[in-house]
Amino acid sequence: MLRTTVAGSLPKPAWLAAPQMLWAPWRQTGDALAEAQADATTLAVRLQRQAGIDIPSDGEQARQHFVHGFLAGVDGIDFENKVTMGIRNNRYDAQVPQVIGALARKGPVHSREAKAARAATDGKVKFTLPGPMTIVDTIADRHYGDRTKMAMEFARLLNDEAKELEALGIDTIQFDEPAFNVFTDEVLDWGIPALLRAAEGLSCTTAVHVCYGYGIKANIDWKKTLGDEWRQYERIFPALAKSPIRQVSLEVANSKVPVEIIGLLAGTDVLVGCIDVASDTVETPEEVAATIRRAMKYVPPQRLLPCTNCGMAPMARGLAYAKLAALSAGAALVRAELAR
Repeated sequence: MLRTTVAGSLPKPAWLAAPQMLWAPWRQTGDALAEAQADATTLAVRLQRQAGIDIPSDGEQARQHFVHGFLAGVDGIDFENKVTMGIRNNRYDAQVPQVIGALARKGPVHSREAKAARAATDGKVKFTLPGPMTIVDTIADRHYGDRTKMAMEFARLLNDEAKELEALGIDTIQFDEPAFNVFTDEVLDWGIPALLRAAEGLSCTTAVHVCYGYGIKANIDWKKTLGDEWRQYERIFPALAKSPIRQVSLEVANSKVPVEIIGLLAGTDVLVGCIDVASDTVETPEEVAATIRRAMKYVPPQRLLPCTNCGMAPMARGLAYAKLAALSAGAALVRAELAR
């Protein structure tokens, strides 16, 4: 009950990549880079367990970016000639690769770090993959001419990858879909169907992470335009609750998402964000516990997993793990209260 976990990415060690930035350049190449990525994954899992996290993730230590890390293992994509494109409904511009031909995996994309993560703990372990809608919103299309068709092609590749990860012993596979709160009409039309195609046939725990983005300036500025309450999830949560996806991860701490919205996820496990990834202040255990208690008014503790709001890749490494320790301590406080 109240098992702690993380939304996904964690800061990389300085010997692997430049610290405190997205798209951080690697500090190794070739076989040395692959070995360093596996070592960093092992270390990330062990540090999460040391901080008290019950279900650690691979920490996305082998990816420069949560989307493009997967795309690097896919044929039909041109990384050499990136173009500038507005993403998340033109919230900010990014340099993105282009789809120039039929999509196909070159082979297993994330097996090396999945094996490292699995070997680093005897407990449950989680692995994250980008969701099809978010991929489509983070790449330029010069081949398909149809976002739905391209999303379904990516979903097919993700499904193949996810099945391989499951076979390696991964207990939870989470698809990250920050685009879900931007394109709410399309989510219902083809976003969720593409998500379900990506998760098709999996017997492990499946999850989807929705959020308002990393704690970077473009996202922080955008959030200021959303008003006093962020209710975008009201349209999509009922559909997710009816789907086979078993877990939904969302941000709550210091956000304007009305916590009662999680009541729309009846029967679904909720990964409730108790750690603000846009703040450099370490939460106290009591602050974490207060967020959990708020969530328990709408979802029973048996279906709650205290979590981070989003990925922590751009954060200072020591700060991130201090926040994870606070997450674990806060969950322990509430578990003790419930045991009385």
